[in-house]
Amino acid sequence: MTASTTPADAGKPRILYLSRGDVASVGGDRSDLYVDALNDGLVQHAAGKTVQPLKPYLRVNGKEGHIADRIIAMPAHVGEPGMSGLKWIGSKHDNPSRAGLERASAVIVLNDPATNYPVAILEGSLISASRTAAVTVLGARHLARKDFTDVALIGCGVIGTAQITALLQQFGHISTVHLYDARRAAADALAARITAEYPQVTVTVADSAEDAVRAGDVVVPCTVTDKPYIEAGWLKRGAFLSNVSIMDVHKDVFLAADKVVVDDWEQSNREKKIINQLVLEGKFSREALHAELGEILGGTRPGRETDDELIVLNPMGMAVEDIACAAEVYRRALDQGVGTWLDLY
Repeated sequence: MTASTTPADAGKPRILYLSRGDVASVGGDRSDLYVDALNDGLVQHAAGKTVQPLKPYLRVNGKEGHIADRIIAMPAHVGEPGMSGLKWIGSKHDNPSRAGLERASAVIVLNDPATNYPVAILEGSLISASRTAAVTVLGARHLARKDFTDVALIGCGVIGTAQITALLQQFGHISTVHLYDARRAAADALAARITAEYPQVTVTVADSAEDAVRAGDVVVPCTVTDKPYIEAGWLKRGAFLSNVSIMDVHKDVFLAADKVVVDDWEQSNREKKIINQLVLEGKFSREALHAELGEILGGTRPGRETDDELIVLNPMGMAVEDIACAAEVYRRALDQGVGTWLDLY
C-alpha cells in the first residue's frame, strides 16, 4: 500500500505501518538486504556500538509447556544515532496443525532514538525468518569450506525454507541439497519447490536425519525439538554446522568442534541451552569460545583456517539482528513511499 501522507504533519506524531507485503516489496523477499544489514549490525555489535538487554521469555504454561510455546520480547539499539526497537515474537508449536497458522508470528516496533517516539510498526515474521537465514549465510562465507557443495537441512518448515532459499541465492556453487523432516510431506514439498526454482541443483529426501547430516558439508537443523539427536560422529571432517534451532546437537558436538562461534556469548550462555549446560558442568567457557560472529566479520578474529576444521555456529538470535534489518526496510520504505501512515494520537 502506498503512503499518502508525510510522516509528520505540524508536529503530529505518526507511525508507518508496513505489512508483510510492504516489507517484501522493498526487497525484504530477497536475502541480499538481510545479509548486508546484518553484516554491518553484527560488526557494530562486536565493536560495542549496540545496546541489547537479555531477552525475557513469556511462557504461560511454564516448564510444563512445549519448548516452542512462548512469546519473546527482544529490544535493542543499533548504531549512533541509529535506530532503537523491539521485536515481539510469539510461537505455538501446534499452530500449523491446530489452527492452520504459521508456528510463529511477530511485530517489530521501531523508535527514533532522538525522541524515543515510535516511528514504525512492521510485520516481523518475514524479517525474523530472513535475518536468521542471513546469519547462516554470513557464517557459511567465513566458516564453511570455500568449495562446499552439499547442504543438509533438517526441518523443512518456514525457517528451514528461508535458510535453504538464502543459501541457494547466495552460493551458486551448491550442487546438492539433502532434506529431512519428520513429516515426509514437508520435505517432499520443499524438494519440489527447490527443483522448480533451481533445476541445476540435485535434491534428495533422506530417510533419516543421520543420513542427511552425514552427507552435508554445511548442516542446518531447523526444528522445534527439545531433545538433542545430532551426534559428533555424524559430521564430516571439515563440516560447518549452523545450529539454528539450538537444541538439536548433543554436547559432544561442541566438545569435538575445532571452533565454536556464537552471535552473542551472554545470549548463548543462558536458559539451560546446550552451551549453558556445558558451562554449568565445567566443560565449556567464554575462554573456550573461538569468537562471536561479529568479530570474524570485522576481521578481529579468524574464520576457517583449514579445510578439515569442524566448526559450529550457535546463533541464539539477537534483537540487534532484527532491528538492523527492520531499520533498513524502514529506510527503503520511506525512500520508495511504501506503507500506511497511522496517527499516533
